[in-house]
Amino acid sequence: QLEVVESGGGLVQPGGSLRLSCESSGFTVAEYIIGWFRQAPGKERAGVSCIRQNGDKQVYGDFVRRRATISRNNAKNTVYLQLNSLKPEDTAVYYCAVKVGGNFCSPKSSDFTYWGQGTHVTVSS
Repeated sequence: QLEVVESGGGLVQPGGSLRLSCESSGFTVAEYIIGWFRQAPGKERAGVSCIRQNGDKQVYGDFVRRRATISRNNAKNTVYLQLNSLKPEDTAVYYCAVKVGGNFCSPKSSDFTYWGQGTHVTVSS
């Protein structure tokens, strides 16, 4: 069992920023592909960003315009997601997940095996 725990969500105003954290409970995150996803009510779970074992990164959808930055602190065994210029439509539960097998990122939630419980992000004035 590969367990990850998200934190850092909350209520922010439009245009604000949050840094979400995804911490491993018992494995080395740098040995796996770690993805961030989000799911809003009534919407499909969608990929936000991903980081490979070698540190290569991917950003998906409307976050490609410098609105999301994924990073990893190996000493803390934690993957971060920096969210900027947040919009009300970014309101969702944000999840981190672990992809087992393969060496490439994927925006598909079905490619990821282990998931955290999610952290809520609400963007509202």
